[in-house]
Amino acid sequence: MSHTSYAIWNNKGGVGKSTITFHLALRVAERCPNKKVLVIDLCPQANASMMLLGGGVIGEKTVLDFCTQPTPMTVVGYLSEVISGGERAPLPNLDHFIKNVNDYNKNIPKNVYLLCGDGNLEPMAPAITMAANAPKLTPVSNPWSWVHTIFKRLIEEFSKESDVIAFVDTNPSFSVYTELAVSSAEKLIVPVNADDSSRIAANAMFVLLHGTNPPHPVYGQWTYAEKAKAHSVQVPSVHLVVGNRLTQYAGAAAAYQALSDATAGILFKAFKSDPSYFSPPMSVIDSIDDFRNEYSVSLRDFNTAGVVSSHIGNSINNMRQGYYTVHSHNVKVNADQIQEALKALDIIVDKLVL
Repeated sequence: MSHTSYAIWNNKGGVGKSTITFHLALRVAERCPNKKVLVIDLCPQANASMMLLGGGVIGEKTVLDFCTQPTPMTVVGYLSEVISGGERAPLPNLDHFIKNVNDYNKNIPKNVYLLCGDGNLEPMAPAITMAANAPKLTPVSNPWSWVHTIFKRLIEEFSKESDVIAFVDTNPSFSVYTELAVSSAEKLIVPVNADDSSRIAANAMFVLLHGTNPPHPVYGQWTYAEKAKAHSVQVPSVHLVVGNRLTQYAGAAAAYQALSDATAGILFKAFKSDPSYFSPPMSVIDSIDDFRNEYSVSLRDFNTAGVVSSHIGNSINNMRQGYYTVHSHNVKVNADQIQEALKALDIIVDKLVL
């Protein structure tokens, strides 16, 4: 069976990675009912997991229940089992770790599965780093590659009996578990804002993934980019850049443009430097406008409908006009907000390889 994997990542906080992961996973599941949609939550905040498992206090409690099992039903539990088993051990039973979300939240399509996030990912980071940097004890061992592709192998195993579309939520900081998240995916979805920090983050993203030319004479050998090359770990290509929360930084008219001129310029320069950094385009890219049309979409804001649906752990497609309780406040969601948010999501989904 087949699989396609996307990591939602930008080395900048506050761009909406977890919310985009939540909404994309549900919309893809609705549009591809014959495929399994797997969410791997590799952000220690576990926000995507909380949304999927019911949102608000309900989702938070369920995540805590998963985390406090004798063998946590989370990314931490899975990593612990795999690393303690060693490089040549068979994979743990995936049924203990990957859960059908509908068993816990009936608002979620029955083809959505979750490997839950876990706040203990942060204190576990030194152990992951130690395992990756362990010495080679046999000619065929490769601890760095083995550790960094743990979740890539999980996706491959999970897709043996079904077609799978995987979404991997990430932490903005490029810690070792973010390296594992990036290494698990074939393609990147990169959320950006229309502010200067997104321009800086876009440039830093390519340095983190691909390094500098020439590499830094002292630190270059220790970077993820150089180690990935040395250990033949495939770095994912940028598939789509999603302009999110744009009306916080620009007016309503400007919000229809997914990328600021400065950010678009950085990305287009990277494309011209090495097109392999990006998924193969569907048409010839001769100008920055061609680039924008091919690789960027504007999500604008998820508006009230998107915020409320993620808070209550429900698909935007299931939302109806009316009042919803959010943090003890009654919030009205209008039908036109629902349709606008759904249309924005479908524009993104149409650009994915499903």
